[in-house]
Amino acid sequence: MSPTDTLAPRTHRPAPGTTTTTPVGRLLSLARAELTLIGRAKGTLFAALFVPLVVPFTMKSAAQEMDLKGTGLSVGSVLLPSAIAFSLLFAVYSALVTVYAARREELVLKRLRTGEVRDTEILAGAALPSVAIGLVQCLVLIGMCAAMLDVGTPGAVHYVALGLVLGLVMFPLLAAVTSIVSQSVESAQVMVMPLLIASLIGSGATVPLEVMPDKLARICELLPLSPVIALIRGGWTGELDTGEALRALTIAVAWIAVGVFAVRKWFRWEPRR
Repeated sequence: MSPTDTLAPRTHRPAPGTTTTTPVGRLLSLARAELTLIGRAKGTLFAALFVPLVVPFTMKSAAQEMDLKGTGLSVGSVLLPSAIAFSLLFAVYSALVTVYAARREELVLKRLRTGEVRDTEILAGAALPSVAIGLVQCLVLIGMCAAMLDVGTPGAVHYVALGLVLGLVMFPLLAAVTSIVSQSVESAQVMVMPLLIASLIGSGATVPLEVMPDKLARICELLPLSPVIALIRGGWTGELDTGEALRALTIAVAWIAVGVFAVRKWFRWEPRR
């Protein structure tokens, strides 16, 4: 891998004092352009918009058959974090892996780096539409679950908000990391599967960690999505104590730090020739 493939300083950055736009303006311009491109990719748009809204509610019958006695959980408190998890995984993570891979293969990222746009602005601008879609979806899903599943109001709304924010920060980073090993748009759709499957099965999205054997639950707590689910579910039920919240926060921050390090060191800005 050549040095120009990473987030190393660029020799072709415009000279100091020649910048004619603001970081916010550049970020919003990139986001608008990316939103237009996403709207043209019908498959990506369908997966991002509709899958997270539909799939969680197909799990209602399975949740009703779970033995939740002694866990402090209800069907609603199982499905609500699951719905948010699907949005983070499909509308944000999976969609963004495809976006980053496609823009790299089309040489869009390489061309953007020849101007005054900073590397972080390029990545953030590409991520902003998916993050916005994911946020809106999560808020809609919370409203739908509150209306249809009688989950009541959150016992600790600050933990719910914290979990959602951490998820919206973490999964764009993990998408950028996954795009590093995705050599094409087609392979990107395959490379997302390990994290998707591990998160859906082991992070409490479909099967709460509370009903798993203790040893298995301890291992699954270390998965990227697990602290997000723990904060949202525990914040909603009001049964998450300070120690558990700090543990979840520590795991989430650790994953974010790993993502930042990996992107800065290995992110590829142009196709491998």
